[in-house]
Amino acid sequence: MNSSRRDIIKWLAMAPAATMLGGLTMAAPAGLAARTGGFVSRRPPLARRKFTSPAVEQLIARTKAKIGDPELSWLFENCFPNTLDTTVEVGTLDGRADTFVITGDIDAMWLRDSSAQVWPYVQLAAKDEALRHMFRGLIRRQARCIAIDPYANAFLPDPHGKSKLEWAQNDVTDMRPGVAERKWEIDSLCYPVRLAHGYWQRTGDREPFDDDWRSATRLIVRTFREQQRKDGPGPYHFQRQSPNPTESQFLHGYGNPTRPVGLIHAMFRPSDDATLYPFNIPGNLFAVVTLRRLAQMHGTFFGDMSFAHECQTLADEIAAAAEQYGVVKDGQGDYWAYEVDGYGNQLFMDDANVPSLLALPYLESSAYDARYKRTRERVWSARNPYFFKGSAGEGIGGPHEGLRMIWPMSIMMKAFTTDDAAEQRQCLHWLKTTHADTGFMHEAFDQDDPKQFTRVWFAWANTLFGELVVHLADKHPDTLRRV
Repeated sequence: MNSSRRDIIKWLAMAPAATMLGGLTMAAPAGLAARTGGFVSRRPPLARRKFTSPAVEQLIARTKAKIGDPELSWLFENCFPNTLDTTVEVGTLDGRADTFVITGDIDAMWLRDSSAQVWPYVQLAAKDEALRHMFRGLIRRQARCIAIDPYANAFLPDPHGKSKLEWAQNDVTDMRPGVAERKWEIDSLCYPVRLAHGYWQRTGDREPFDDDWRSATRLIVRTFREQQRKDGPGPYHFQRQSPNPTESQFLHGYGNPTRPVGLIHAMFRPSDDATLYPFNIPGNLFAVVTLRRLAQMHGTFFGDMSFAHECQTLADEIAAAAEQYGVVKDGQGDYWAYEVDGYGNQLFMDDANVPSLLALPYLESSAYDARYKRTRERVWSARNPYFFKGSAGEGIGGPHEGLRMIWPMSIMMKAFTTDDAAEQRQCLHWLKTTHADTGFMHEAFDQDDPKQFTRVWFAWANTLFGELVVHLADKHPDTLRRV
């Protein structure tokens, strides 16, 4: 670990860096506020920050003025800029702007995480040239990653390098240079399109949408078609030697059997855990939105109406298949399944990672309609085997960190998907009282003891919390005044 990363971890955790890496569950330092006599900023010193944006700093100041609770205000200021402060590397690659965004305590860039980490800053890009430069570099880098391997979920800074992730060293798959991990997840190809589309809509800037981006996004569509598996299993397979069965896949790495009904196969969930039934419904619904966005962008940028039509047609096919096979009907009103196989087998659960059933409206993958409301009620209840409720709070987890472990991300999604002020305030209370005196969000915490948590440096969770506070300040300001 280099000295810069060690410094960041010390600032984030006030504990020896060597104990803070990976997915370890750890005890938090006792009473930060009490030790310091107040809420002292946990941001790195200005000279040590990876990236600064005047527009972001101005938004922080405006938002803090709307927050009634000092601790919540402190958490927001620590968390909202965390991605920029600690994870963004802006430079050049092959003579062009390049941005690499690590996930936090792992030196690799996930397509999903990197897109989600910077998403809250998209709204400010039109006002800040430095942000636009950062986004152009990231859109280019993501296109380059997709061109390297559309089936990979995580990539290295060096596009010619070999993965140094300990757990990925002996994976049985077609590992390529530049790839950190090669778990096929539908959302890995959806998030970069969401980011690119949002950036274009906010700024009108077409500069990063060149032939390389065009080629990479056509590859996205080709990969979606391959993974409909109408003509056999396709090229992707993955196995890993691990005591954790969710780290590998069934049937020589190709996954459990399915009936080819038009849905896209996913071998792994957004949590990086293996799917049980390969048709992950949140991922497929996210793909529908993604294809419609690609149709709009290719038609506008390149006048390619033939490809736009192909995207729309594929989106319609997936949407119809999800409607036919991905809906559970139990006599009390239908609701979405989490995974299905096309034979009639359906798994109902939810996982905290996004896309999830809970997060469908957040990603514009579903309207906030009666079916979604029924789904939402069920996933936030004992009907969901990964819903946990304890003395510290309640929320959704998943197999990734096991039973009893609530992911703050799920609490954030509950707050994003409601207009009820009492529900929003309850979510903020849980988030405020479970950061374990660190001043940051975590991957997961024990339902009864938030001082037992995983990942001290998880930038997506931090920035998502900041995004939630900005959302509430804009849409529900009374909620923040009364927490």
